[in-house]
Amino acid sequence: MASSGAQRTSGSWAEAAPAPLVIVIGPEELLAVRAVDAIIASVRSAEGSVAVTTLTAAACVRGELRAATSPSLFDEPGVVVIEEAEAMSDDFLEDAIAYAGSPDPEVVVMLRHGGAVRGKRALEAWRAAGASEFLCPAIKRDSELVEFVEGEFKRARRAVRPQAVRALVDAVGGDVSELAASCQQLLDDIAGPVTEDAVSRYYGSRVNATGFAVADAAIVGKVAESLALVRHALDTGTDPVPLVAALASKLRMLARVGAARGRELETTSLGFAPWQVDRARRDLRHWDADSLAGAIEAAALADAQVKGAGRDPRYAIEKAVRTVASLASR
Repeated sequence: MASSGAQRTSGSWAEAAPAPLVIVIGPEELLAVRAVDAIIASVRSAEGSVAVTTLTAAACVRGELRAATSPSLFDEPGVVVIEEAEAMSDDFLEDAIAYAGSPDPEVVVMLRHGGAVRGKRALEAWRAAGASEFLCPAIKRDSELVEFVEGEFKRARRAVRPQAVRALVDAVGGDVSELAASCQQLLDDIAGPVTEDAVSRYYGSRVNATGFAVADAAIVGKVAESLALVRHALDTGTDPVPLVAALASKLRMLARVGAARGRELETTSLGFAPWQVDRARRDLRHWDADSLAGAIEAAALADAQVKGAGRDPRYAIEKAVRTVASLASR
């Protein structure tokens, strides 16, 4: 099934492959599930069938791991999945360390660990024994969410427009499982490259009430539209903090792109995608240095107020949006 030995493999969750000892580590649940499923599927593809045993490390008693790795009554290839290793019991800790000294080369044993400190001795023992390790890092920052969506389409060998990726992240938000499901729906339903229009057809009502939609309307001077969008977002449960963050982010982008005008700078040196720079250059037609500075100050004030410095976060974000949109020239 998988050769034993002390040669250690390390890679991302997308590279997960069978080995006698496997560590799937990191806090991102979806990626960990995918890594485990991929390894089971790989064993099943190679062997035709597989007996899968699942243990919970926190509940394991002494000897349970060794019993789970014993030959199957039906002589099927075995896979043992150990869940919640970051909360492992003392019994399991000792068993895991002992098992690393003499793993069964015909059984794949996967240790799923959320990345906390608990179980460090077991992880070190498995690593020393040559365990393959696949990483499932948290996906939280906007850039990480964008990269994840791009990866979903790349893995499916489908073209997706950068604007469509941005629109999908804006619409769905930071729930990685929901983002993955949204990507799959678009892959299933859309023929050819996935465009911003396609995303809008499926998720338009959500796109229109996100922070970046609010910011997009405000920075081109659409006072009524930006206020309507921000009120709708607040009424449907959107927290004021990300709304202010999106507005501030757009303004900072304008400032950086504006400061680069007249200088021969590569767009990549600004830290933005080319399409973002092109859009910012168009939006800058509505701004001069003084008005942009005033807008940035308004966003900074609102940021402080929605984080506790003010008594009414809703009023703070609405005032900031109105101020920014009013400062933008038509």
